[in-house]
Amino acid sequence: MHSDILRLGLIGDNIRASRSPLLHRVAGEMLGLLTTYDSLIPADLGQGFDAVFAECARRYRGINVTYPYKEIAARKVAVEDPLVRGIGAVNTVLFEADGPKGHNTDYTGFRAAYARLRSAARPGTVLMIGTGGVGRAVGFGLAGEGAAALRLVDRDPAKAEALAAALHAAAPGMRVEVHADAAAAAIGADGLINCTPLGMEGHPGTPLARAAMAGAGWAFDAVYTPEQTRFLTEAGAEGLQILSGWELYFHQGVHASRLFTGRSLDEDALRARLRDG
Repeated sequence: MHSDILRLGLIGDNIRASRSPLLHRVAGEMLGLLTTYDSLIPADLGQGFDAVFAECARRYRGINVTYPYKEIAARKVAVEDPLVRGIGAVNTVLFEADGPKGHNTDYTGFRAAYARLRSAARPGTVLMIGTGGVGRAVGFGLAGEGAAALRLVDRDPAKAEALAAALHAAAPGMRVEVHADAAAAAIGADGLINCTPLGMEGHPGTPLARAAMAGAGWAFDAVYTPEQTRFLTEAGAEGLQILSGWELYFHQGVHASRLFTGRSLDEDALRARLRDG
């Protein structure tokens, strides 16, 4: 790797519309660093995740990892932060001389995004649909923000049960329940969260009918391509306060950039550049 080029990449299955390459190239420009950021789709490369990851260790300073590989990546790296070990998923990997190190800027990014929108307001009782890699990070983020209760729904109940167990251990003061039906679990919820791929480009739809949103106070969608998903559009039409996946994208990217470069960005200037782009 040439020392004057910061070589980065993103591994994921449905990333052609991802704006992460733009964020990190702009961030590099703002920091005066020549930056490359490659999109790595294992199926397109004719390789499995393990082979792509091994090649990244030879070619890149660091990578981001997205759906559906965050939990797999966590098993291939050293994770120094015990909280991130509890999450069991990583979205940022640094390739160090002594091996790959894993981080989770979805967790820190969600908390930053939530605080920007809702300030000191507690999440209350939250329904979260989807308990994969980003769902695990958001679940821990909700615990950190003082959520009173978290209702989990997933097509794979075992995944939801596993996250519930991890959260019981890490945040015993938060009530965690696993539910089979999202609409039923939405009754009486203050917050509604989509952490499934439903709504992203290539995966149309919504995980919760609009009628089930009535009475809630706020909604967050981890999907950001497109930013205005059906889930958020219908939540907004029901009068809920909206936290878009773009905010998670932005904050997790800022935090990943700091890990990749060891330097801090002018966040307002970066936000303006990305919004203009």
